Amino acid sequence: MVELLLLVGLAVALFVGFNIGGATTGPAFGPAVGSDAISKTAAAALMSLFFFVGAWTIGRRVVDTLGTELVTDPGVFSIESSIIVLFFIGGALFVGNYYGVPASTSMTAVGAIAGLGVASGELDWAVMGEIAIWWIVAPIVGFWVSGMIGRYLYPRINRWVAIVSTPGPLTELDRSGTVPRPRLGPNTTRREFGGAVVVVAIGCLMAFSSGTSNIANAIAPLVGVGVDIDLLILLGCTAVAVGAFTIARRTLDTLGNDITDLPLTAAIIVAIVSSVIVVGLSAIGIPASFVIIATTSIVGLGWGRATRTATFVEVVRGERTPNVSVGALAAEEPGEEAPPIGEEEDHTIPAASDLFDPTTTGRVIVMQNVVPIISTVGAYATFSVLFRVW
Repeated sequence: MVELLLLVGLAVALFVGFNIGGATTGPAFGPAVGSDAISKTAAAALMSLFFFVGAWTIGRRVVDTLGTELVTDPGVFSIESSIIVLFFIGGALFVGNYYGVPASTSMTAVGAIAGLGVASGELDWAVMGEIAIWWIVAPIVGFWVSGMIGRYLYPRINRWVAIVSTPGPLTELDRSGTVPRPRLGPNTTRREFGGAVVVVAIGCLMAFSSGTSNIANAIAPLVGVGVDIDLLILLGCTAVAVGAFTIARRTLDTLGNDITDLPLTAAIIVAIVSSVIVVGLSAIGIPASFVIIATTSIVGLGWGRATRTATFVEVVRGERTPNVSVGALAAEEPGEEAPPIGEEEDHTIPAASDLFDPTTTGRVIVMQNVVPIISTVGAYATFSVLFRVW
């Protein structure tokens, strides 16, 4: 009977890992995919590799602490309770992935464990309170930092970085020689290629960060009942890879294309802002909800760029022009077309509808709150009934 329950637990843990791959690949590589710096298949491969590196190294520490600090008595993790916790984590994440919205694995996992802790009377409210406060503060910081950059600094940064997306592939294979070798695409500039490398590298950093924290969400309950951690990390990372290559394609579309038009410059800004916040939270021991932070950063940047309608002092052709309406400066000369989105100068503001989709944004925000609630309430209700029976 115990062996059968253990197999069920492993199957549920793999299901959780599958959904983690689907939920976290989008925030990590959505900017890179949305800016055509990398394909969905390459994003899934990099996600799998760097997630494993993070899980195999630092992730072990998070596995050890998740099942001991959030509850005052780790003994509440039996095989049966672990299966139920993992079931609610995987089920709730699957709901988000089904709708193409990457939900926070950390919030969903902590919610399920908190439901167990409340039902058993073993939840450490001080630890839970500290985590909850940071979960509220961090996305707000990400939104406003990205929003202010988009509203006031984006055109200047765009000229400084000077990364313009060109049509066609970034790289291609040169088959003129005996051995094919990669080379820049026919329209690719070295600066554009360098920007693509930067945004992909930051995506790899976020994938690594995801591995350090999210592997615990899939396997920590089973480690608590004595299953070998090395085996669980290998199995969990395999399941994450499967999710990255399959269901993550929908979240990559949502994060890279549907919320906001994301040229390379914008992708770099979003990746840097969200990864800095995630690393900062990890450094102080908070399970970072980088899905939420990355999403709100993308939304904030799109909102900031779409709402640059205030008047301001700006230099136009070397002359300082005070209190000039942005709308009046949409083009250099009367009748001249404004540059494409992401290539505008200080005085060019694209239409809001081209940069920011409120409908998709609302769906993302609603689902990212609903998924952890499903996990928390479902686990609490189930364990409340079971503890009365047991």
